[in-house]
Amino acid sequence: MNIILVDKLEIQGGRVLLVDRRAKHLIKVLQVQAGDTVRVGIIDGPKGRGKVAALCAKYPFQVELEVQFAEEMAEKPPVDLLLALPRPIMLKRIFSQAAALGVGTIFITHAQRVEKSFWSATLLNEEEYRPHLLQGLEQAVDTRVPEVSVHERFKSLVEDVLPEKIKEYSHLLIAHPGSPATLKTLIPERPGRILLAVGPEGGWIDSEINRFVECGFKSFSIGERILKVDTAVVALHGRLSERRESLS
Repeated sequence: MNIILVDKLEIQGGRVLLVDRRAKHLIKVLQVQAGDTVRVGIIDGPKGRGKVAALCAKYPFQVELEVQFAEEMAEKPPVDLLLALPRPIMLKRIFSQAAALGVGTIFITHAQRVEKSFWSATLLNEEEYRPHLLQGLEQAVDTRVPEVSVHERFKSLVEDVLPEKIKEYSHLLIAHPGSPATLKTLIPERPGRILLAVGPEGGWIDSEINRFVECGFKSFSIGERILKVDTAVVALHGRLSERRESLS
């Protein structure tokens, strides 16, 4: 936990009282003492510093911080992610990793090779997935929570949602093993916002690829190896970030 995230409603008179895992982390891991300062951020708001005003170092742990915020929230990340719904245990990791890497919006949809039982997972409820997003932000020292947009029907996504959303992007990319194109050929100059589509285990079927192509997506590959979805998300985001930096 490299930043302590707080809800703006927790702040009273310039102070915030922590009594949960955040207090335990400050005491047990960071071993703070009265007068120490730590990084603090308001969820979906600015960042700043918190000075330890008081604490209880024994269970139940408590830490009271005097907080000030001077650094504005970071801009929305330039990459959005479109995922075929992976198995829940993998989705937990993706939520945390995507938030840490920097993703503006995560679209989740169905695909032919997605097990229908995955859609009954409680992880698709905001109260369940939000903590995993916050853990990613705590790691990356960020406060902007990625938006999550869930679309159980693939047809509805490509026909009703994407036609309007794709106007926001300079590049629509779909990762597809075996594609002859590379990021270097598809992104010859510094891009604007990018929407990256990543398929399920087993990949998108041909008809799904065709629907994406009709929407303007272009497929590419980062090599011959077939990666698990959570590994692919990290690898692809890294390649996109590297490509953007090389063109800056």
